[in-house]
Amino acid sequence: MSSPMKMIVVDIDGTLLPSAGNGISRRNIRALREAEAAGFEIVIATGRRQAYAAPLIAPVELGPETVMITSNGTVTRTLAGAPIDRFTLSVETALALCPALRPLGNTVFTFDREGPGEMVLESLQGMHRRMGPWVEANRASIQEIRPLERAFDSGEAPVQAMVCGGVAGMRRAEESLAASDLASRIEVHRTEYEARDLTILDILPPGCSKGAALRRLAQQRGITREEILAIGDNWNDLEMLEGAGQAVVMANGAPDLVREAQRRGWLIGATNDEDGVAQVLESVLARLRVSGMVE
Repeated sequence: MSSPMKMIVVDIDGTLLPSAGNGISRRNIRALREAEAAGFEIVIATGRRQAYAAPLIAPVELGPETVMITSNGTVTRTLAGAPIDRFTLSVETALALCPALRPLGNTVFTFDREGPGEMVLESLQGMHRRMGPWVEANRASIQEIRPLERAFDSGEAPVQAMVCGGVAGMRRAEESLAASDLASRIEVHRTEYEARDLTILDILPPGCSKGAALRRLAQQRGITREEILAIGDNWNDLEMLEGAGQAVVMANGAPDLVREAQRRGWLIGATNDEDGVAQVLESVLARLRVSGMVE
Protein backbone atom coordinates (compact mmCIF):
# COMPACT_ATOMS: atom_id res chain seq x y z
CA MET A 1 0.00 0.00 0.00
CA SER A 2 1.58 3.23 -1.10
CA SER A 3 1.27 6.80 0.14
CA PRO A 4 0.80 9.74 0.06
CA MET A 5 -2.61 9.70 1.65
CA LYS A 6 -4.50 12.47 3.36
CA MET A 7 -7.91 10.99 4.17
CA ILE A 8 -8.91 7.68 5.76
CA VAL A 9 -12.59 6.67 5.46
CA VAL A 10 -13.86 3.88 7.71
CA ASP A 11 -17.20 2.05 7.86
CA ILE A 12 -18.58 1.04 11.27
CA ASP A 13 -20.60 -2.21 11.27
CA GLY A 14 -18.62 -5.24 10.19
CA THR A 15 -15.53 -3.07 9.83
CA LEU A 16 -14.72 -1.02 12.91
CA LEU A 17 -16.99 -2.96 15.25
CA PRO A 18 -16.47 -6.62 16.19
CA SER A 19 -19.03 -9.26 15.32
CA ALA A 20 -20.21 -9.47 18.94
CA GLY A 21 -20.58 -6.50 21.25
CA ASN A 22 -21.04 -2.86 20.48
CA GLY A 23 -17.71 -1.30 21.35
CA ILE A 24 -14.63 -0.41 19.31
CA SER A 25 -11.57 -2.37 20.42
CA ARG A 26 -8.66 -0.70 22.21
CA ARG A 27 -6.38 -1.52 19.29
CA ASN A 28 -8.71 0.10 16.74
CA ILE A 29 -9.12 3.14 19.00
CA ARG A 30 -5.37 3.52 19.34
CA ALA A 31 -4.79 3.17 15.60
CA LEU A 32 -7.42 5.80 14.75
CA ARG A 33 -6.00 8.22 17.28
CA GLU A 34 -2.47 7.72 15.98
CA ALA A 35 -3.59 8.20 12.38
CA GLU A 36 -5.33 11.45 13.29
CA ALA A 37 -2.26 12.62 15.24
CA ALA A 38 -0.11 11.83 12.18
CA GLY A 39 -2.17 14.31 10.15
CA PHE A 40 -4.69 12.09 8.38
CA GLU A 41 -8.28 13.29 8.17
CA ILE A 42 -10.44 10.52 9.59
CA VAL A 43 -13.94 10.21 8.12
CA ILE A 44 -16.58 7.84 9.48
CA ALA A 45 -19.02 6.55 6.83
CA THR A 46 -21.97 4.48 7.97
CA GLY A 47 -25.47 3.35 7.15
CA ARG A 48 -26.45 4.35 10.69
CA ARG A 49 -27.99 7.73 11.40
CA GLN A 50 -25.72 10.09 13.35
CA ALA A 51 -27.55 9.79 16.67
CA TYR A 52 -27.05 6.01 16.52
CA ALA A 53 -23.43 6.18 15.37
CA ALA A 54 -21.88 9.06 17.33
CA PRO A 55 -21.98 7.34 20.76
CA LEU A 56 -20.02 4.42 19.30
CA ILE A 57 -17.34 6.75 17.96
CA ALA A 58 -17.13 8.91 21.10
CA PRO A 59 -14.60 6.66 22.94
CA VAL A 60 -12.08 7.21 20.12
CA GLU A 61 -12.02 10.90 21.09
CA LEU A 62 -11.54 12.16 17.56
CA GLY A 63 -11.63 15.91 17.01
CA PRO A 64 -15.07 17.56 16.98
CA GLU A 65 -14.49 18.57 13.34
CA THR A 66 -14.29 14.90 12.33
CA VAL A 67 -16.76 14.26 9.50
CA MET A 68 -19.48 11.62 9.74
CA ILE A 69 -21.19 10.46 6.54
CA THR A 70 -24.40 8.89 7.85
CA SER A 71 -27.59 7.24 6.60
CA ASN A 72 -25.53 5.82 3.73
CA GLY A 73 -24.65 9.26 2.42
CA THR A 74 -27.84 11.28 2.79
CA VAL A 75 -26.62 13.27 5.81
CA THR A 76 -23.08 14.55 6.42
CA ARG A 77 -22.14 16.46 9.57
CA THR A 78 -19.18 16.87 11.87
CA LEU A 79 -19.09 15.02 15.16
CA ALA A 80 -19.95 18.37 16.78
CA GLY A 81 -23.07 18.54 14.62
CA ALA A 82 -22.05 21.18 12.10
CA PRO A 83 -24.05 20.52 8.88
CA ILE A 84 -22.26 19.76 5.62
CA ASP A 85 -24.81 17.98 3.37
CA ARG A 86 -28.36 16.67 3.64
CA PHE A 87 -30.69 15.15 1.07
CA THR A 88 -34.29 13.94 1.43
CA LEU A 89 -36.79 11.82 -0.43
CA SER A 90 -39.71 13.92 -1.58
CA VAL A 91 -42.94 13.36 0.33
CA GLU A 92 -44.54 12.33 -2.95
CA THR A 93 -41.90 9.63 -3.43
CA ALA A 94 -42.17 8.50 0.20
CA LEU A 95 -45.94 8.11 -0.14
CA ALA A 96 -45.48 6.08 -3.33
CA LEU A 97 -42.93 3.87 -1.58
CA CYS A 98 -45.35 2.84 1.19
CA PRO A 99 -47.52 0.49 -0.92
CA ALA A 100 -44.52 -0.55 -3.01
CA LEU A 101 -42.47 -1.64 0.02
CA ARG A 102 -45.24 -3.03 2.22
CA PRO A 103 -45.38 -6.45 0.46
CA LEU A 104 -41.58 -6.71 0.31
CA GLY A 105 -40.71 -6.76 4.00
CA ASN A 106 -40.49 -4.74 7.20
CA THR A 107 -40.28 -1.04 6.29
CA VAL A 108 -38.86 1.91 8.23
CA PHE A 109 -38.68 5.60 7.29
CA THR A 110 -36.02 7.77 8.92
CA PHE A 111 -36.35 11.51 9.50
CA ASP A 112 -33.49 13.89 10.24
CA ARG A 113 -34.51 14.69 13.80
CA GLU A 114 -33.83 13.21 17.22
CA GLY A 115 -36.22 11.59 19.64
CA PRO A 116 -39.47 9.62 19.24
CA GLY A 117 -40.56 9.54 15.62
CA GLU A 118 -37.06 9.80 14.20
CA MET A 119 -37.89 6.40 12.75
CA VAL A 120 -41.40 5.24 11.92
CA LEU A 121 -42.74 1.79 11.08
CA GLU A 122 -46.06 -0.02 11.04
CA SER A 123 -45.22 -3.01 13.23
CA LEU A 124 -42.67 -2.94 16.01
CA GLN A 125 -43.38 -6.61 16.66
CA GLY A 126 -42.75 -7.57 13.04
CA MET A 127 -39.47 -5.68 12.93
CA HIS A 128 -38.44 -7.18 16.29
CA ARG A 129 -38.78 -10.68 14.87
CA ARG A 130 -36.36 -9.82 12.06
CA MET A 131 -33.96 -7.37 13.80
CA GLY A 132 -34.50 -7.65 17.56
CA PRO A 133 -31.20 -6.12 18.74
CA TRP A 134 -31.64 -3.14 16.39
CA VAL A 135 -35.15 -2.53 17.72
CA GLU A 136 -33.99 -2.65 21.32
CA ALA A 137 -31.09 -0.27 20.65
CA ASN A 138 -33.35 2.21 18.86
CA ARG A 139 -36.65 1.77 20.71
CA ALA A 140 -36.66 5.32 22.14
CA SER A 141 -36.50 6.77 18.61
CA ILE A 142 -39.08 4.48 16.98
CA GLN A 143 -42.76 5.28 16.56
CA GLU A 144 -45.46 2.96 15.21
CA ILE A 145 -47.78 4.61 12.70
CA ARG A 146 -50.57 2.81 10.86
CA PRO A 147 -50.92 3.16 7.98
CA LEU A 148 -47.35 4.25 7.30
CA GLU A 149 -48.60 6.90 4.88
CA ARG A 150 -49.76 8.96 7.87
CA ALA A 151 -46.12 9.57 8.84
CA PHE A 152 -46.07 12.25 6.13
CA ASP A 153 -49.20 14.14 7.18
CA SER A 154 -47.03 17.02 8.43
CA GLY A 155 -45.30 17.36 5.07
CA GLU A 156 -41.85 16.54 6.53
CA ALA A 157 -39.63 14.65 4.08
CA PRO A 158 -37.60 11.61 5.22
CA VAL A 159 -33.89 11.14 4.55
CA GLN A 160 -34.29 7.44 3.77
CA ALA A 161 -36.49 4.37 3.75
CA MET A 162 -35.35 0.92 4.75
CA VAL A 163 -36.83 -2.49 4.06
CA CYS A 164 -35.35 -5.71 5.42
CA GLY A 165 -35.87 -9.43 5.05
CA GLY A 166 -34.14 -12.63 4.00
CA VAL A 167 -31.31 -12.56 1.47
CA ALA A 168 -33.18 -14.17 -1.43
CA GLY A 169 -36.33 -12.13 -0.86
CA MET A 170 -34.46 -8.85 -0.66
CA ARG A 171 -32.54 -9.58 -3.86
CA ARG A 172 -35.90 -10.04 -5.56
CA ALA A 173 -37.12 -6.84 -3.92
CA GLU A 174 -34.10 -4.95 -5.24
CA GLU A 175 -34.83 -6.21 -8.75
CA SER A 176 -38.50 -5.27 -8.37
CA LEU A 177 -37.63 -1.70 -7.33
CA ALA A 178 -35.16 -1.37 -10.21
CA ALA A 179 -37.90 -2.34 -12.66
CA SER A 180 -40.58 -0.13 -11.08
CA ASP A 181 -41.78 3.35 -11.97
CA LEU A 182 -39.97 4.56 -8.83
CA ALA A 183 -36.52 3.59 -10.11
CA SER A 184 -35.61 7.06 -11.40
CA ARG A 185 -36.70 8.69 -8.13
CA ILE A 186 -34.65 6.59 -5.72
CA GLU A 187 -31.22 5.07 -5.09
CA VAL A 188 -31.07 1.57 -3.57
CA HIS A 189 -28.12 0.21 -1.57
CA ARG A 190 -27.89 -3.32 -0.23
CA THR A 191 -26.27 -4.47 3.01
CA GLU A 192 -26.19 -8.25 3.13
CA TYR A 193 -25.43 -10.68 5.96
CA GLU A 194 -25.56 -14.07 4.29
CA ALA A 195 -24.78 -16.07 7.44
CA ARG A 196 -27.76 -14.45 9.23
CA ASP A 197 -30.05 -14.61 6.17
CA LEU A 198 -30.57 -10.88 6.57
CA THR A 199 -30.47 -8.14 3.95
CA ILE A 200 -31.21 -4.45 4.44
CA LEU A 201 -32.18 -2.34 1.44
CA ASP A 202 -31.71 1.38 2.01
CA ILE A 203 -33.80 3.51 -0.33
CA LEU A 204 -32.26 6.96 -0.68
CA PRO A 205 -32.74 10.13 -2.73
CA PRO A 206 -31.32 9.84 -6.27
CA GLY A 207 -27.55 10.09 -6.46
CA CYS A 208 -26.98 9.45 -2.75
CA SER A 209 -24.38 7.00 -1.50
CA LYS A 210 -21.39 6.94 0.79
CA GLY A 211 -19.25 7.32 -2.32
CA ALA A 212 -21.10 10.41 -3.57
CA ALA A 213 -20.83 12.05 -0.15
CA LEU A 214 -17.12 11.22 -0.06
CA ARG A 215 -16.54 12.74 -3.50
CA ARG A 216 -18.20 15.99 -2.44
CA LEU A 217 -16.19 16.13 0.77
CA ALA A 218 -12.89 15.38 -0.97
CA GLN A 219 -13.60 18.08 -3.55
CA GLN A 220 -14.27 20.58 -0.77
CA ARG A 221 -10.99 19.61 0.87
CA GLY A 222 -8.98 19.64 -2.36
CA ILE A 223 -8.13 15.96 -1.88
CA THR A 224 -7.74 13.68 -4.88
CA ARG A 225 -8.97 10.11 -5.22
CA GLU A 226 -5.37 8.86 -4.97
CA GLU A 227 -5.05 10.48 -1.54
CA ILE A 228 -7.96 8.52 -0.02
CA LEU A 229 -7.88 5.17 1.79
CA ALA A 230 -11.30 3.55 2.34
CA ILE A 231 -12.12 0.48 4.43
CA GLY A 232 -15.47 -1.33 4.27
CA ASP A 233 -17.16 -4.72 4.31
CA ASN A 234 -20.46 -4.65 2.43
CA TRP A 235 -22.19 -3.68 -0.79
CA ASN A 236 -23.33 -0.32 0.57
CA ASP A 237 -19.60 0.53 0.75
CA LEU A 238 -18.93 -0.21 -2.93
CA GLU A 239 -19.05 3.34 -4.31
CA MET A 240 -16.99 4.57 -1.35
CA LEU A 241 -14.35 1.93 -2.11
CA GLU A 242 -14.42 2.81 -5.81
CA GLY A 243 -13.87 6.46 -4.89
CA ALA A 244 -10.64 5.72 -3.04
CA GLY A 245 -7.17 5.33 -4.47
CA GLN A 246 -6.58 2.57 -1.94
CA ALA A 247 -9.52 0.31 -1.13
CA VAL A 248 -9.59 -2.33 1.60
CA VAL A 249 -12.37 -4.92 2.01
CA MET A 250 -12.56 -6.78 5.29
CA ALA A 251 -12.07 -10.54 5.08
CA ASN A 252 -15.38 -10.99 6.93
CA GLY A 253 -17.21 -8.92 4.31
CA ALA A 254 -20.08 -10.04 2.12
CA PRO A 255 -18.61 -13.07 0.32
CA ASP A 256 -19.42 -11.91 -3.19
CA LEU A 257 -17.97 -8.46 -2.42
CA VAL A 258 -14.76 -10.09 -1.18
CA ARG A 259 -14.57 -12.01 -4.46
CA GLU A 260 -15.20 -8.81 -6.41
CA ALA A 261 -12.45 -7.06 -4.42
CA GLN A 262 -10.03 -9.85 -5.28
CA ARG A 263 -10.97 -9.53 -8.94
CA ARG A 264 -10.26 -5.81 -8.84
CA GLY A 265 -6.97 -6.23 -7.02
CA TRP A 266 -8.11 -4.47 -3.86
CA LEU A 267 -6.51 -5.34 -0.55
CA ILE A 268 -8.34 -7.89 1.60
CA GLY A 269 -7.80 -6.88 5.20
CA ALA A 270 -8.00 -9.02 8.32
CA THR A 271 -11.44 -9.55 9.83
CA ASN A 272 -13.23 -7.14 12.12
CA ASP A 273 -12.66 -9.58 15.00
CA GLU A 274 -8.93 -9.44 14.29
CA ASP A 275 -8.89 -5.63 14.45
CA GLY A 276 -8.48 -5.45 10.68
CA VAL A 277 -8.82 -1.65 10.63
CA ALA A 278 -5.99 -1.28 13.13
CA GLN A 279 -3.79 -3.66 11.15
CA VAL A 280 -4.21 -1.55 8.01
CA LEU A 281 -3.57 1.75 9.79
CA GLU A 282 -0.59 0.36 11.71
CA SER A 283 0.95 -0.74 8.43
CA VAL A 284 0.46 2.72 6.91
CA LEU A 285 1.93 4.46 9.95
CA ALA A 286 4.88 2.05 10.13
CA ARG A 287 5.87 2.87 6.56
CA LEU A 288 5.61 6.58 7.26
CA ARG A 289 7.86 6.19 10.29
CA VAL A 290 10.44 4.35 8.19
CA SER A 291 10.36 7.17 5.66
CA GLY A 292 10.70 9.75 8.43
CA MET A 293 7.36 11.38 7.59
CA VAL A 294 6.02 10.80 11.13
CA GLU A 295 7.68 10.13 14.46
